Amino acid sequence: MALRNYLVGEVAEDFADGLLNRREAMRRLGLLGLSMGSAVALLSACGDGGGEQTGAAGATSPAAATSAPGRTESTKPGEPARFAGPAGELQGAWAEASDPQGVLLVIHENRGLTPHFFDLVGRFAGASYSALCVDLLSSQGGTGQLQDPAAAPTTLANTPPEQLLADLKAGIDELERRAPDAKIGGVGFCFGGGMTWNLLQAGEQRLAAAVPFYGPAPESPDFSKA
Repeated sequence: MALRNYLVGEVAEDFADGLLNRREAMRRLGLLGLSMGSAVALLSACGDGGGEQTGAAGATSPAAATSAPGRTESTKPGEPARFAGPAGELQGAWAEASDPQGVLLVIHENRGLTPHFFDLVGRFAGASYSALCVDLLSSQGGTGQLQDPAAAPTTLANTPPEQLLADLKAGIDELERRAPDAKIGGVGFCFGGGMTWNLLQAGEQRLAAAVPFYGPAPESPDFSKA
């Protein structure tokens, strides 16, 4: 519930910032399970949505994300990876450091495994940390197969948290296979930050360090077993 509420808040914030028009925001809130009345009330509390001048493309597109500030142009991006998951093959982005100081499980935000995360794992590898980002939409054929920009956050919201956690733990399994003697860290962004908190709540003890970049913490969190 906390993750779904967070995704609802993301839609409202994108509307308030003028990144979504009212019709598209209403559509996405409906997909996330809000009634029309609740969606209208939420968007009304956000004001006019930047004057309704913006289209329905959503926030930063994958293409734009690869040109985000701070990107190192000389860093080689990650490459596609496929590995065993708990319910079939998982996809991901992998980049290997030439002299790794450790390995990282990277958890993407609510738009899935966009090109930005191929770039990001490459940047981590350039900083001496081999990195793997698991595509949590692998069961849908992968993020790249989704045509509707609202499909990724909606699908993630409707996926049982236990399934998401199982896929992430399979990612840790894969990191152990690729780098059996390395310490493992986890880093997540937005929705991925929330999933980082959930990994700790689930008692995942293989993470030597965890860095959640915001994202919702579990209700009544207890990280004592992590």
